[in-house]
Amino acid sequence: MTPQPGFNRRALIRGGMAATAAGAIGLGAAESASARPFSARSSKARPAAAEPRVYTTAEWGAQAPTEDIVVLDRVPTYIVVHHTADPGNSEDYSLEHAKEIARSIQSAHIARGFGDSGQQFTNSRGGYVLEGRHQSLGVVQGGTQHVQGAHVGDHNSETIGIENEGIYVDVDVPQALWDSLVDLVAWIATQYNRPVADIMGHRDFNSTECPGTVLYGRLQELRDAVAGAMGVAKVSAPAVWPLLRPNAVGPQVRAAQHLLRAKGFSDVGTSGVLDAATQRAVVKLTETHRIEQHTCSATYHSTVDETGYLGSDIWPLITPEVRPGENEDVAAAVETMRRAGARTSAGAFTRSDWKRLLA
Repeated sequence: MTPQPGFNRRALIRGGMAATAAGAIGLGAAESASARPFSARSSKARPAAAEPRVYTTAEWGAQAPTEDIVVLDRVPTYIVVHHTADPGNSEDYSLEHAKEIARSIQSAHIARGFGDSGQQFTNSRGGYVLEGRHQSLGVVQGGTQHVQGAHVGDHNSETIGIENEGIYVDVDVPQALWDSLVDLVAWIATQYNRPVADIMGHRDFNSTECPGTVLYGRLQELRDAVAGAMGVAKVSAPAVWPLLRPNAVGPQVRAAQHLLRAKGFSDVGTSGVLDAATQRAVVKLTETHRIEQHTCSATYHSTVDETGYLGSDIWPLITPEVRPGENEDVAAAVETMRRAGARTSAGAFTRSDWKRLLA
């Protein structure tokens, strides 16, 4: 094994948390498209950020995809950060280990029916960046198109994903991984002329722990670092939906329970604990709306069941665009958050209003 690179030590997140993963999701029917060749680099001026060293699929010994690679004639909107979760936090920081991780991910993703590696890029704990899905490197170099992956449920046509080797639920990332992540994201954002506000985590789209609470908690730091690398202004953190896990306690849970009752789940209580009845209601919603529940890890094998997690793909289903006074449980949800210190609106609530209220 090679020596361990230094850690950027930060305070660890307190409390019990389930170890989960970057649960990659296959392509949705609405995202299918014909494969097309990618275009040449756009001449549009962009802020400067150097291209990092990226090891190609040929260099790490990828097998041929089992399905055609889909290249969309538009750029992705969001740059999404994942963690692999399995096989854990290796102390082997070598390039050969990074290549083995890339091969293992591809093999597992092909077995799950993704046709190739789900994510466009892989970032190792030793700071080595590898191309994930075939053609991803060349297409990003072109700067005008997008290789559609299979890493974020229902959002693959608008997201480009980076799998970061390791599990970051209660420990921090190695400094080498952090530095290479900043460089890679800055380059992608430069190539696609994306604002740093569009750097997101997997849980901002799906009900999953990914990319781990510690790494997710550093996303604003990542945005700031990328802004510095690109020479652009820093931005405020975007409002995001909270992630509620089974047995979670607090006003957000109680508000969710009131909102579930307003949707017709009368057997859900308002204890403020995400109990079995609340989990059943969440699962029913996922079944009704055909939302795939995440189990970690899509990278290797399932180790933690995320069934019943209430996150970014569930909240929009239960937050109505109505005045709080129009429904007793909706009004109770708003009052619950008001008592917890949230600012409330007296007018009609939009989804953005609910997101700010519940954050």
